[in-house]
Parts: sequence; structure tokens; C-alpha cells
Amino acid sequence: MAILHSPLHPLYIATSPATAKRSSFATRSWTGRFLFPVLLSLPPSKDVPSASTFAGVELFRATSSPKEYVYPDPVPPFAVSETRKFKTDLKRKLREESETFGDDLDAVVDVCSQIFSKFLHDEYGGPGTLLVEPFTDMMLAIKDESLPGAAIAARAALLWAQSYVDQDWESWHATNHRQTSL
Repeated sequence: MAILHSPLHPLYIATSPATAKRSSFATRSWTGRFLFPVLLSLPPSKDVPSASTFAGVELFRATSSPKEYVYPDPVPPFAVSETRKFKTDLKRKLREESETFGDDLDAVVDVCSQIFSKFLHDEYGGPGTLLVEPFTDMMLAIKDESLPGAAIAARAALLWAQSYVDQDWESWHATNHRQTSL
């Protein structure tokens, strides 16, 4: 078994010996072939204690794990402000579907707003944390209360959130940062 090392890249590639073969386009014979498509491993050292053996080849793995990004906690004043905006815009959007919602428009908007507010207060921590679950919960809650247009309302709510929540979060924090630095 041979270990090949490139001075440009400190990676080691494990190979196993093979019989000499000639290719039709080369006159040199290859004395080794790859045991696996490519085995990349760290060089043996005292810093890397974990090792395993696979088919007689000792593999070394890095033991450090990648750092996790920690999202900020939800901000209640932002949640209140964003819920108010959400409720107003959703009602305006769903009014276009008056034949679907009829007299139940306010009830549908209230159900969606309550679920959205709970999500913003409990889970939303900024860009990258907008989930689909509250919107499926909206659809199920509207259906459970036997209100019309569950799918239409949930879709409109999701599209609104995708368009505005992360952007509003950024501007909210930019404004608050400016106010605290004055």
C-alpha cells in the first residue's frame, strides 16, 4: 500500500498495489490503482486521536465540528408591529376574494393573525428563521373552524411573509441601532 502526498496540498490519498497494466495510449505502466474512488484523510498526528480501519487502511478524521450559527431571540415589539402590518395587508389582499370569504373575512384574518403573532413572538429570530409551519397551521385552523378559503388565506399569508418579514426585520434593527447610538 502506498500513501501519496502532494507538497501543495497536505492531503493524503490511500492506494493499493496492483499489477502493472499498459494502456493503449501510454507507454508507462501504472503500479497502483485507487482502493476507493478517492480517500482523503489527515496525516497521522498526535492531534487527531480518532482512527478507524477499513480494509486494512487506517483512516484519520478531524475531530472538530463546525461552529453553529445562533439566531437571535424573537423581539416582542417587532412582533407586535409586524402582526399589525400583516393583519392590515392580509385583510386588504383577501378582500379581493370577497365571493370566497363573504362575511367571514374578519374571522379568517383574525385566525391567521393570531397564529402569525404567536410565531413571531415565540420563534422568529430574523432572516433565515421564517418557517412554513405557521402557515400550514393557519390553513388547518381555518378548516377546523369551518371557515371558507383556508388554502387561499394561508397562501396569501405565506407570500406576504416571504416578501416582507425578513426585510422588515432588517429595517427594524437598523432603525433601533441608529436610535441607540444617538
